[in-house]
Amino acid sequence: MTSNDFPSFGGVGGVGDVAGAAGANLPALRGHNTALVLGLLRAAGEAGVSRLELAARTGLTPQAVSKITARLRTEGLAAEAGRRASTGGKPATVLRLVPGARHALGLHLDRDELTAVRVDLAGSAVAVRHAPLAFAAGAEQVLGTVEREVAALLAEEAGPPVLGVGVACPGPLDHTAGVLHRVTGAPEWDGFPLRDVLAARFGLPAVLDKDTNAAALGLAQGMPAGAGSFGYLHLGTGLGAGLVLGGSLYRGPRTGAGEFGHQIVQLDGPRCSCGQRGCIEALCLAAVARGDLPGAARALGVGAANLVELLDIDRVLLGGRTVLDHPEEFLGEVSRALAAQARTRGSAGPGARTAVSVALAPGGARTVADGAAELVLAPLFGSHRPVRQAGQGG
Repeated sequence: MTSNDFPSFGGVGGVGDVAGAAGANLPALRGHNTALVLGLLRAAGEAGVSRLELAARTGLTPQAVSKITARLRTEGLAAEAGRRASTGGKPATVLRLVPGARHALGLHLDRDELTAVRVDLAGSAVAVRHAPLAFAAGAEQVLGTVEREVAALLAEEAGPPVLGVGVACPGPLDHTAGVLHRVTGAPEWDGFPLRDVLAARFGLPAVLDKDTNAAALGLAQGMPAGAGSFGYLHLGTGLGAGLVLGGSLYRGPRTGAGEFGHQIVQLDGPRCSCGQRGCIEALCLAAVARGDLPGAARALGVGAANLVELLDIDRVLLGGRTVLDHPEEFLGEVSRALAAQARTRGSAGPGARTAVSVALAPGGARTVADGAAELVLAPLFGSHRPVRQAGQGG
């Protein structure tokens, strides 16, 4: 594809972040409209979608849709998937996305493990690798492990071009600049330009974000339109949250949103690795370390209730290795905490509060790595809000 066909990787957005505003120049308009069409093809799956349906759902003219789909077919990104049964006119040709036409890489740099995935355009993993990682050991050792595993991943699956690499790691960080800050428990990373270093070493566009943001982005892509807002709570080597509000990933202006683990819930509590006392992360991890899973789950429930109280979200999704190792314990305690919260807010009359739903996040142990790959893929698949402009074209 040409550089005008897709939004650039710089400052990559989240769900529904493809730019759309009056006065967009023609190359940007073309890229946006192509992303709209690709997004609908992706959502349709193997069943496909007709050109007339694409025009109706995007607001583009049939001529513009024909130009876009012709270009996508030429470049191997779309293919015919049969014909719709006739309702009196000519049977409509159905088009589908070709998932294997391009791939993306996703890297989850946890504090003690690297998970690397190679995915197709549908987000399905075609290759996965795991390796021990000592994130606190600093850049040289971590980069060596990452380079080795990415090289092996690329060698395992010779195939279509790789669009880029998405990198998810602990925060805090600046996703727009691609720079790490004083990562909790690993302050030596402060100021390290991880995105640009990896892009240079791999010769690929790279995107960097917090692990919980990447996971939330990936989870949101798998939800139907209008699914509402949710919080993804990740308890593993640390505790954080990814927030999808009003259909869009919310990072905050400084990528500071979602530092869920560092809300103080006990003023004289144990010292946290961030330097404060009584953080919910410190309480959860200390309870897990001493084998008190009910205590850890109750603490997580308190935090989840605080989050729901603050943001009025529709659902809570749980993930991370500690949760996945003991799902019933954590699901039960978080559900009880949210049910108790709903009862205190009343349960009768119009607009009454009901308990927010709680579930394990789909994806299991690969939720963050798959989400990291989605950091690369998301800009290719636009929201379904069309850009309208005089002289609209493909």
